[in-house]
Amino acid sequence: MAGSTLIRDIRIVSEGSIREGSVLIENGLISKIILRSEPGYTDKVRQAEASAGEVIGDNEGALLLPGVIDDQVHFREPGATAKGCIASESAAAVLGGTTSFMDMPNNNPPATTLEALEEKYSTAARDSYANYSFYIGATNDNIGELRRADPGRICGIKVFMGSSTGNMLVDSQEALEAIFSLPGRLIATHCEDEATIRANLTAARTRYGDDAIPFSAHPLIRSREACLLSSSKAVEMAMKHGTRLHVLHVSTADELSMLCEARRTHPGISSEVCVHYMWFDDRDYDRYGSLIKCNPAIKTPADREAVTAAVREGQVQAVATDHAPHLYAEKMQDYLHAPSGLPTIQHSLVMMLQLAERGCFPIEQVVRMMSHSPADLFRIDRRGYIREGWWADLVIVRRRPWTVSKDNIACRCGWSPLEGQTFDWAVTDTFTNGTPVVRNGRLTGLRSPSRLEFHPS
Repeated sequence: MAGSTLIRDIRIVSEGSIREGSVLIENGLISKIILRSEPGYTDKVRQAEASAGEVIGDNEGALLLPGVIDDQVHFREPGATAKGCIASESAAAVLGGTTSFMDMPNNNPPATTLEALEEKYSTAARDSYANYSFYIGATNDNIGELRRADPGRICGIKVFMGSSTGNMLVDSQEALEAIFSLPGRLIATHCEDEATIRANLTAARTRYGDDAIPFSAHPLIRSREACLLSSSKAVEMAMKHGTRLHVLHVSTADELSMLCEARRTHPGISSEVCVHYMWFDDRDYDRYGSLIKCNPAIKTPADREAVTAAVREGQVQAVATDHAPHLYAEKMQDYLHAPSGLPTIQHSLVMMLQLAERGCFPIEQVVRMMSHSPADLFRIDRRGYIREGWWADLVIVRRRPWTVSKDNIACRCGWSPLEGQTFDWAVTDTFTNGTPVVRNGRLTGLRSPSRLEFHPS
């Protein structure tokens, strides 16, 4: 854990406001927030400066944000480390302003036992640049392991109600009932109806042949109907059992409407959307093809606008990435063989800030959706806000236009559908537990990651 740092004369974005002031970091925590509006501001800053080991003072036009909390990533370790690993992808995360991540269990071997889960925690403690937590994966027959998992030490239980990378589909109704009835656990679901997808895929293969299915057919194969049917089933079960249900990567207007209505009667139901559903729509398949193939599929312009509006209006509880790197050669295969997923964790914050520049929502809402709300939803201990006594997970962003290129992509897979895109904002500095892990846009080589702690009740 690093020594003391004063971030001086900067615009602080937290809890719905932008206020100018200075922040002192000591022993990994935010020890003092001094607002310019306070009497004696200059003297207080001078006193803080005298005790600080380092001062970051050239902050004209810069913003200080709480670190991003990404509740859905696939860092590929163990089992697929040619695509990414905890070290490489967490490095990309902090370079992009993400200071905490929650990794999915569809690895090889899958994290469906406490033993496998703890192996991932051990790897992260050694290799990660960011704070970390891991979901335990549900299967048709591991209810005993799920019961043993401590909800204060893991972020949740992941249930694939539709198959995706890793083939961890839970399709036993008996198993689903048992999982959803577990008390005090957060159940995070991938919702796509398997029977609907299979029927749509059969129709596409008949129409186009196995070698010629266009990527533009992806949102018709993994259709909006498949999403709504599965999400509705998850909501029905959550209401039946009183479950803390978190529906991941919601991609359609229909689901958003249904989930918003369900939350009115069952506040334990929450939802997450991903940055790529606000950045792309189905008109982009002709240009990007397999590079934007993901599950659930990127859908219509109307769905894109609905997801954006849900973020603007606070109708969802998290914005995440579903960061899922694959080798470029794999992605260049035909539709049936190109894997689903795209790498976005290095660019998620600047994507959201760019959308704010376009007038989609204010910057304060970006912070709410990427930091405050995930911290509240998962009941994370002292993270997600800029508050005295809380962990110093902080990000400085500056107006410094830059363009995504292979030379500055940090993910191990080495590609992005955003190559050639210019962003107005750049992440220049990232602190995790008070340690400067990124300075001037580069890794410092320092790290002080922590296992996320939760308050499940």
